[in-house]
Amino acid sequence: MENIIRTLIIEDESPARRLIENFLQEYPQVKLIGHCSDGFEGAKKIMELKPDLIFLDIQMPRINGFEMLELLKGEDLPMVIFTTAFDEFAIRSFEYNTCDYLLKPIGKERFQKAVQKAIEQFRIKEKDSTPLEEVSEQGMTAGKFLDRIVIRSGSNIHVVQCDDLICLEASDDYVIVHSTSDQWLKKQTLKFYEKKLNPEEFVRVHRSFVVKVSAINRIEPYSKDAYVALLHNGLKASVSKAGYARLKQILNF
Repeated sequence: MENIIRTLIIEDESPARRLIENFLQEYPQVKLIGHCSDGFEGAKKIMELKPDLIFLDIQMPRINGFEMLELLKGEDLPMVIFTTAFDEFAIRSFEYNTCDYLLKPIGKERFQKAVQKAIEQFRIKEKDSTPLEEVSEQGMTAGKFLDRIVIRSGSNIHVVQCDDLICLEASDDYVIVHSTSDQWLKKQTLKFYEKKLNPEEFVRVHRSFVVKVSAINRIEPYSKDAYVALLHNGLKASVSKAGYARLKQILNF
């Protein structure tokens, strides 16, 4: 007997959920173990139920599908079949070898092809979390700069708007996210945020710091070819010679 593929639907539109559920009735080896209407609930269910396959909408309220995957970095991620009404995400998704991408309205024949592909991948044990992590990082903004950072802390999920950021500080394999109200630890690289944050607002001033330009109170010399930036929250960010040159250019001094 074939192994059962435990499946979760994460979709905010009830007609789309019902359609997927109806189509899945033709596949006895695909067992539906639940459905969620938003990314927060979806992330919790994935951690709790450990599904083998998820049908994941991209555009959802609160956090989108890519941001939900970002929350699950380090988890044993399931196979993903994306479902969305927007084709702008398709090319980026396929670059990272996701299971499949279904464009709404979902046709039965196209759905069948996606499920057969998932069954085959499951059968030959081709699940690989790395491409999905890359999708969550590279795709969550659909080619735009970040406007928020989603952080998981225990069972809590925090959404930090970039307008509220002060700086990002490297800490081994993590980044400390400093905001106007608090700070959090996120497993990510500073290089990633250097590329994904708007360069007109955020500057890499040191190998350990990306700072928001408008959060700088003043810049003081620290030693030869080294400086320190004093930020709104009282934090002091090291500024290298190269970082100082970048600040001079953007601040025009």
